[in-house]
Amino acid sequence: MLDKLDAELAFGRQALDVRSYRQELLSSNIANADTPNYKARDVDFSSTLAGALRKSGGTTGTGASNSSTLAMTQPAGVTSGMTMAATEPGHMAGKASLIATGGPSDDYGQLQYRIPIQPALDGNTVDLDAERVQFADNSLHFESTMTEVSGQIKTMLSAITSGS
Repeated sequence: MLDKLDAELAFGRQALDVRSYRQELLSSNIANADTPNYKARDVDFSSTLAGALRKSGGTTGTGASNSSTLAMTQPAGVTSGMTMAATEPGHMAGKASLIATGGPSDDYGQLQYRIPIQPALDGNTVDLDAERVQFADNSLHFESTMTEVSGQIKTMLSAITSGS
């Protein structure tokens, strides 16, 4: 059961992690707009997400709009380690623990440096207007992904509680 929940939410979790990481980079660029020789950094969201999914054992199939049909994630594995008491004949017996099979969420590959539109004399490559636009765009995408994941959770909760 838990492996199916993990598989259902894995794509949204990875997307939120990459969006959050990108937001940190963009805010760092904005904060260092006046720092001499500072190079504006960013990540390509789609390739970074694909790499994060590949590292976690998934594939980047098509149909990204419907996570229930995605073959992008590998569910968590259940191995030995936790003792459970079986009080009914239908309960699971033995020892089991949930171990996530995904890789570390903080490794998103090589940072890219933004090519300046107009070079500055102090060597700084931050264009505040471009950074603000990217920051707002990334925020909007983060919020929409969060809304999608919240909807998935509400749907699952509704399905779980409807039978009781």
